[in-house]
Amino acid sequence: MKKIGLFFLLVSSLAVAQRSVLEQKINSIIEGKKATVGISVLGFENNFNYSKNGDKPLPTLSVFKFHIACAVLNLVDKGKLSLDQKIFISKSDLMENTWSPFREKHPDGNIEVSLNEIIDYTVALSDNNLCDVLLKLIDGTKTVQGFMDSKGVKGFQIKYNENEMHKNDWKALYENYSTTNSAVQLLKKFYDGKLLSKKSTDYLMQIMISTKTGTNKIVEQLPKNTPVAHKTGASGKNNEGLTIAENDMGIITLPNGKHYAIAIFVSNSMESNAVNCKLVSDISKAVWDDFNK
Repeated sequence: MKKIGLFFLLVSSLAVAQRSVLEQKINSIIEGKKATVGISVLGFENNFNYSKNGDKPLPTLSVFKFHIACAVLNLVDKGKLSLDQKIFISKSDLMENTWSPFREKHPDGNIEVSLNEIIDYTVALSDNNLCDVLLKLIDGTKTVQGFMDSKGVKGFQIKYNENEMHKNDWKALYENYSTTNSAVQLLKKFYDGKLLSKKSTDYLMQIMISTKTGTNKIVEQLPKNTPVAHKTGASGKNNEGLTIAENDMGIITLPNGKHYAIAIFVSNSMESNAVNCKLVSDISKAVWDDFNK
């Protein structure tokens, strides 16, 4: 019994030492920056955890498209929707002055596309217009909130769709929020198959691995071809030069086959877009290095 006790004491001491070293690295990265930075890390197999401002609710921006996709796929799992079903996209669905690769490809709309394609555009390309098509399909943000609540997800709120966020003032962006602790715990639940069926979990994982946005965030300094299933979010700057959010969260697979979830939300920043993204990139690299010592 003494040997077992000593073993767990040693493991605990090593974990504390690991967090201390990581804390020093992260503090040096964010020191002097005019921004609030929320960071959470959760090792899946070793239960390592680290957080800084991890319980602070911060604006999600497009990170919430992961939550939306989960709510949609829950209805697919229940047989209420099908990935093969066709959905009509009208020209009126394609709002101007918002990020929409689909609108760039189909400016006149009036086309039928599969639910599969809409989810792919929404998550991998972060299309704002098709995000709202998904929300319309499932009866709005309250369905997403209800699904997350039913799965015991804390520290998350969704009130507005993309169009509403664009039409309202910047204060509306703060009404869609998550803590970074909530984000990594949600990703762990997702990975463990506690949100969706195995088929839907595998499907969404692959879409997230193929994410095209945010290549200068958590993936930037990781070794090439590292599997990173992630979702980004960004607000841009308001007229006062304030960045409401520059976010990224994801599941990273290590060379040894193990995994960790990471969420980095840069909020209320007066730094440049380049500095905000480099904060995310540098923190991600510090965490990667820490896991690969």
